[in-house]
Amino acid sequence: MHTVYLILGSNLGDSGQQLADAVRLIQDRVGDIVDKSALYETAAWGVNNQPNYLNQVLKVHTALVPEQTLNETLQIEKELGRKRNVKWEARMIDIDILFYDAVILDTPRLKIPHPLLHLRRFVLAPLIEIAPDLIHPLYQMGIADLFEKLDDNLLVKRMEK
Repeated sequence: MHTVYLILGSNLGDSGQQLADAVRLIQDRVGDIVDKSALYETAAWGVNNQPNYLNQVLKVHTALVPEQTLNETLQIEKELGRKRNVKWEARMIDIDILFYDAVILDTPRLKIPHPLLHLRRFVLAPLIEIAPDLIHPLYQMGIADLFEKLDDNLLVKRMEK
């Protein structure tokens, strides 16, 4: 079994329901969800004039290889109404692979660890909740240490679990 960390996000429609539906489908198709963060209300990163997001990080045990994991998460996004038109646009659902074991992968289609995770408060805040001691394989730093070095000060508010 492999350990994969995923971040879910939604800022269109019923975001709470979108995340719940994604969690159910991930459990069915990707692997056993062994931990999950609370939901976080977060400001849109990289763009202005969008509704706030709901985000959540999942820790999943999977038998899938990274490409299969990506294929399944993309299919789940599509089934839940994700349209891909413009980078960082508002979306019904977004599922990104943050880490897959300690794998470092850089292909045109998939980059692991996620190349921007260390810059984003909306990623690190829920990740630190469930994996504060996880080591970033490129930076050789724990998630808690990366969080302390953040310059990002966008809104990230933990919702009740």
